[in-house]
Amino acid sequence: MKKENIAYLLCKLPIGLSFLGHGLVRIPKLQKFAEGMQHSFEETLLPAALVQPFALLLPFIELLLGLFLIIGIKPKITSIAGSILICILIFGCSFLENWQAVFIQMFYGAYLSVLYLFSDYNINILKSRNIE
Repeated sequence: MKKENIAYLLCKLPIGLSFLGHGLVRIPKLQKFAEGMQHSFEETLLPAALVQPFALLLPFIELLLGLFLIIGIKPKITSIAGSILICILIFGCSFLENWQAVFIQMFYGAYLSVLYLFSDYNINILKSRNIE
């Protein structure tokens, strides 16, 4: 493996583990998580009919994004999907006026953009066996 491949691996692991961790801790308490999210948005313009299904899907999306990033499956598509998710989260947090969360999510979006830009250095760890 070249140093560029290793550098890309080292860049994708932190954000991949973050997404994976978000999903893993939320799935076992999915209903409680969804109810908490619904409660947070009660005083906003976002209808519960949008918030509830999104809250139920979010942990599974995070889990899959994390796994795909860590393993190296379809890095360009995964980076784009992650960026779309982050845009949705920024939109929601704007309704809550949670600007600190928006700032963190903007960092995630920028990070995913860099992963997209350098995705040619990705190695799918399920297919790669030649590690130096």
